[in-house]
Amino acid sequence: MTKYSVRREQYESEWSLAELRGDSARMAPHWAVPAEAAPAPVPPSLIHGVVVPPASARLIEATPEYGG
Repeated sequence: MTKYSVRREQYESEWSLAELRGDSARMAPHWAVPAEAAPAPVPPSLIHGVVVPPASARLIEATPEYGG
């Protein structure tokens, strides 16, 4: 494998924060993602086959926000 030596100054430029922010602002429209509708919540009656280990159930049950 051939190795090339390049001085740091040759491949890194010193940008100011203002230049970086300006470049980012110009690129922002290119990164826009169209909004998608949020998926509808699934009713609990359609959830089958969920297994929770007893230790995890006890941990959640002991948490005041969830069980008491």
